[in-house]
Amino acid sequence: MDSELFNFIKVWITAITSLVYCYYVVSLIPRGIIRLLSLLPIIYLFCILPLNISSFNLCGPTIFYLVWLGNFKLILFSFGQGPLSPQPPLSLLHFISVALFPIKTKQDPSPKSHPNAQKNTDPSLKSSQNAKTSSDPSLKSPQNAKRSSDPSLQSPATAKSNKNPSANSNSSPDPDSKFDKSLGRKALFVLKVVLLAVIIRVYDYRQDLHPYVILALYCCHLYLAVELVLAITAAPLRAILGFEIEPQFNEPYLATSLQDFWGRRWNLMVTSILRPTVFYRVRRISTRVVGKLWGLQVAYLASFLVSGLMHEIIYFYLTRVSPTWEVTWFFVLHGVCTGVEVAAKTAVNGRFRLHRAVSGPLTLAFVAVTGAWLFFPQIIRNGVDLKVIREYEELVSFVREKLSFNF
Repeated sequence: MDSELFNFIKVWITAITSLVYCYYVVSLIPRGIIRLLSLLPIIYLFCILPLNISSFNLCGPTIFYLVWLGNFKLILFSFGQGPLSPQPPLSLLHFISVALFPIKTKQDPSPKSHPNAQKNTDPSLKSSQNAKTSSDPSLKSPQNAKRSSDPSLQSPATAKSNKNPSANSNSSPDPDSKFDKSLGRKALFVLKVVLLAVIIRVYDYRQDLHPYVILALYCCHLYLAVELVLAITAAPLRAILGFEIEPQFNEPYLATSLQDFWGRRWNLMVTSILRPTVFYRVRRISTRVVGKLWGLQVAYLASFLVSGLMHEIIYFYLTRVSPTWEVTWFFVLHGVCTGVEVAAKTAVNGRFRLHRAVSGPLTLAFVAVTGAWLFFPQIIRNGVDLKVIREYEELVSFVREKLSFNF
């Protein structure tokens, strides 16, 4: 454990140092291909750094932060786009934090940038009419006006605004309301920590559990672990930098459709980075070739395909075996189904809609069943699940040892 922590720290010090170079040197290079070429050594470095870590619980987040989010942000930065290229420019600490960690700062609306009139040249900060109506990974239909009455297809801010018209007024927010929401979020966070601890404890009796029950536990474990890790990563950055951060998850268990699940609720950091890097560009190109409707479908499929390939890369880092492409097919399947779902909603134009009591369970069941079929097999086949459980036990023993030593 000590050697793993040492390697982990060394990896992150190297990553931070490389971003100092990006901030002071690369930012002086004109944006475009030349800047991209100057960033290629850093992109390559981010790809090989996680290979120095073998622990799943340390390597997993490092792969996600550096190989996926970090490299995609640097690619956008090379063309003067994305979260690393706002105006005014970021400070060094802010630049490093946004580049390395799964955070996205909230944009304070102003009279000139009202959600209904906002125009921004940064694709990652498009107006709510464009960006918020895409879905994941960019999965919301562009016919926002036709579906503005459907809360499940609106951005969180828009949905809340429609439910509470006073939210659009210029009056200052109620301090008590903000306190209650903060308290509720903290209580929910504690509850999720407890649930994850219970699931890990239940694994002690896995030999007595049906395989389907174990798969259900894996689904819950995956969601809770990913959300808690992202939240724990963002908390100190929010405190140190003093800015508001957009939520990384939005209670995906409340999703009422695949579009809602992937676009507004599940791992929104991936959604926010796939939109400007994949979805918008593919949609713009494909629309010229096959038209608006099919161009949108191609963009959906391309976004999910890239997501699947990146998960395949993550699996390679974790298992160190050749890819089987199962997880890629998982995302391709969801891309096709989400595209069909959006097309069907456009066709009925709001004349028919399943009640959320029906659509919610159907959505979660589809995600869980396809996940058990295509997402988890490679993890289970290579013993990664058992390794994760064993590392939790080692972590508890390590903490107990350190505490007993100190006291």
